[in-house]
Amino acid sequence: MALHSTKDRKTAGGAHAGVAHTDPELYAFPKEAMEAHRAYKSIHEMLLLDGNSQQNLATFCTTWIEPEVKQLMDESADKNMIDKDEYPQTAAIEERCVHMLADLWNSPEAVSTIGCSTTGSSEAAMLGGLALKWNWRKRLNAQGRSTQAPNLVMGPVQVCWHKFCRYFDVEIREVPIEGDRLLLTPEEVLKRCDENTIGVVVTLGVTFTLQYEPVEAIAAALDQLQAKTGLDIPIHVDGASGGFLAPFLQPELLWDFRLPRVKSINASGHKFGLAPLGVGWVLWREKHDLPQELIFDVNYLGGNMPTFALNFSRPGGEIICQYYNFLRLGKEGYTEIQRECSALGRFLAGEVGKLGPFRIMYDGQGGIPGLCWELKEPASSNFTLYDFADRLRERGWLVPAYALPPNREDRVIQRILVRHGFTRAMANRLLREMRSVLDHFVQHPSQPQATQGIAGTAWHGHDHSGRLAQHRALSESKAGR
Repeated sequence: MALHSTKDRKTAGGAHAGVAHTDPELYAFPKEAMEAHRAYKSIHEMLLLDGNSQQNLATFCTTWIEPEVKQLMDESADKNMIDKDEYPQTAAIEERCVHMLADLWNSPEAVSTIGCSTTGSSEAAMLGGLALKWNWRKRLNAQGRSTQAPNLVMGPVQVCWHKFCRYFDVEIREVPIEGDRLLLTPEEVLKRCDENTIGVVVTLGVTFTLQYEPVEAIAAALDQLQAKTGLDIPIHVDGASGGFLAPFLQPELLWDFRLPRVKSINASGHKFGLAPLGVGWVLWREKHDLPQELIFDVNYLGGNMPTFALNFSRPGGEIICQYYNFLRLGKEGYTEIQRECSALGRFLAGEVGKLGPFRIMYDGQGGIPGLCWELKEPASSNFTLYDFADRLRERGWLVPAYALPPNREDRVIQRILVRHGFTRAMANRLLREMRSVLDHFVQHPSQPQATQGIAGTAWHGHDHSGRLAQHRALSESKAGR
């Protein structure tokens, strides 16, 4: 979770000392109780100042749920997922979800393989990484070889993999993007693999560009490597988004347990799995792919319970609602929803391309529903993508602009995610706002920032919170613009 520092705020001995308890923005722990309705009202009013999640086109996460899901969440508020003895039906629901996903991802042992729910795909990814490390270490120990220098090969990944490598002391071999190569390729993987490689992470839906990395081609290259050298290097598929997309949109695509080299897959239930925030999944191809040493048995909650997780107690409601979605939608319903999202992403790509100044980099075909683009002529443009993002933010739309990872930090792009609940009518409203913003820049060219070079280059201090946009709006109002 995000870390918070209060070093710049006055604490109990300063400005907040003696402040009436009616102030909802306290940083010192309150001395007195407050009536429930007053506490609720103060927090409710604060939350009104949050953005509209339906206009948040940056997030991959669920922002629309059915009323029945809200009801199940209310009914499950007291259920602790770890306490399987007290809540056996909740435990059974989790188990069913695991085997449903094993079936969806074509495990050869869908009925008997192993997996678990997590708080999200980041925790799931770390559990998958731990299994890779333990299996590698067991292999080398059996050969009497050193296990002091494990490494993990990957392309442009989400930050959870950087965390895994740092937290668990694994060398990260992240393939930098070069030129127009924005994804992991078989050739780049083979350059970095050796006897200390615990595995290769292949991403089914890259965070930055929404595209799928070629799992099948990388698996074939590793098969050839094993035939030549004897190195048997497994693949973990980070299917945070794609794990709930590819089975419905591209069922013929080989990315899952149909490839014997794919040993584990993580996915996010609260992204395109359509569950409420707080659930992820990790599964292993076969039961023996998860080392037994990583599983702990606890008995102090009333029964003997195996657990493999980075935390312990956590709510069960999100898992229950994931199961609701599986029953409610089935393959038919998921396919219909994901197809609609994909079609809307392709529609937006076509329309944004017609606006004039943008070059579409990803048009919604073959990856995550959405699109991304860059400026055609950043050096001569009268605005940057950061300016464009800020103007849209003033109108409530969060459409992030950001620099690509190393070695293409000079290349700034902008991205839209299309999720369930985002409609064609909303897309048309967004397009009208985009045209209005472009008209504004014709009349009022953006002033260059001291921290920016040319109009398309990276500005690492950019803030999409809206504060910069609000400050600009105030300045323009004073200037009569």
